Amino acid sequence: MPIPEDVTGEEIDKDVRQELMSLPKGLAEDVAKNLVMVARLIDEDPEGAYAYSKIALRLASRVAAVREAAGFAAYANQKYSEALAEFRAARRMTGSVDLWPVMADCERGLGRPEKALDMAGAPEVHKLDKAGQVEMRLVAAGARRDMDQLDAAIVTLQSPELASNTVQPWTARLRYAYADALLAAGREDEAREWFVKAVESDKDDSTDASDRLAAMDGVEFVDAFVEDEDEDEDDSDTVVVIDAETEVDDEVELQDDVSVVDELDDDEDDDDDIEDDDEDEVAAESKEDVVKEDVLLKEDDDDKN
Repeated sequence: MPIPEDVTGEEIDKDVRQELMSLPKGLAEDVAKNLVMVARLIDEDPEGAYAYSKIALRLASRVAAVREAAGFAAYANQKYSEALAEFRAARRMTGSVDLWPVMADCERGLGRPEKALDMAGAPEVHKLDKAGQVEMRLVAAGARRDMDQLDAAIVTLQSPELASNTVQPWTARLRYAYADALLAAGREDEAREWFVKAVESDKDDSTDASDRLAAMDGVEFVDAFVEDEDEDEDDSDTVVVIDAETEVDDEVELQDDVSVVDELDDDEDDDDDIEDDDEDEVAAESKEDVVKEDVLLKEDDDDKN
């Protein structure tokens, strides 16, 4: 697959660059560029990221960073079995437990929530940093929900990190998961409270907490622009609004089911009234002429008789 000209390979993390130093220089550069593309596309184009990860994997399958990137690309495409295999390979190479939560989530994806819960109680969890432990808690709560254990999921999410007023990178996601679990359990008032807190801490829009909150409040968002095809729909759905500044033609043809709002100056209203009066006078005169003509014709007939 083509690599954009602006990608040099120098964009990768320094730790990954250090790993790639075990490869020949030209090969290392090619692998680095493909890893950059994986990172660039994984959110917006998971399939594209997956394709680049396969190239990097073919070039350097013995590099842990490559196996990890391939795992995340497969995970983003819901290829959980493949992702789990890559994560396990990366863990064997590094001995790190950092991938433990996402490995457990792969077990969930494979329909094995019990296995994910076993991993949540394993000794490896205690070796995780704070972010990893919060992630593991989120996975465990998700596993509980997979097993229809809503109350247990709610309890799992109740933690010092949830109660803390300090905003951390994981705060919004933790509050969101808690609010979502409360809502699933029918505790709407509490859920709304925690969706509000999730919105307050979600500085990067990592969740759709604001949309969920709006939905709970009955707010419906409508696009400001109407698609062209909507113009072909039945006129019964059309509302025509004419602003005060819009120039109004002498005649405006309207359908019976079209609502028109038009603000005209008082002078224009007066002119219309005068024109109407003139038309009435003309009509009256015409009627009078017709009556006179009928009378004359009748008199003429009488004389003939």
